[in-house]
Amino acid sequence: MTARLGSFLICASIFALAPIGQALAGPTPRQVSIHVDSVLAADTHEGVDARLAPLGRKLQGLFAYTTYSLVSHQDGITECGKMIAFMLPGGKILHIQPRAVDGDMIAMEIVLFDGTRPMMTTDLKLKDNGTLIVGGPRYEQGMLIISIGASTGGQHVVPGHQIGIPAEATTR
Repeated sequence: MTARLGSFLICASIFALAPIGQALAGPTPRQVSIHVDSVLAADTHEGVDARLAPLGRKLQGLFAYTTYSLVSHQDGITECGKMIAFMLPGGKILHIQPRAVDGDMIAMEIVLFDGTRPMMTTDLKLKDNGTLIVGGPRYEQGMLIISIGASTGGQHVVPGHQIGIPAEATTR
């Protein structure tokens, strides 16, 4: 399943999405681990970065590039209702706010900024331990692919990796 959102390509082939339409409530805030990989996709015939081994074949199947390089990996933990921010290459900022957990689905809002200008906003449900892949925007000699994973299983932040920056939740 793929969908275009402005100049972005959102691929839903390695996760399950469900529409947001019902109010979800939980007795207490749930912690959600967020994992964000920034990948440079280009046509430089250098293959797939070894650090992308679990994701490499899927990227090759979804996008028509010859090189996939991991630019950054970040992990963070937040609670439902609290937004977390990730600094991405090229001055991009990614805000993720888990809204609720219902069974094995995590409802969340994702906003991608170019500096202070919002480039993409979406609300979705992501399967627990699932991954969302967003293709775009243009970056260096190729395209920036953003892989967003979320889980409620108490996975811990990997030492030595950058941490997402907790921020105050925003309302619209």
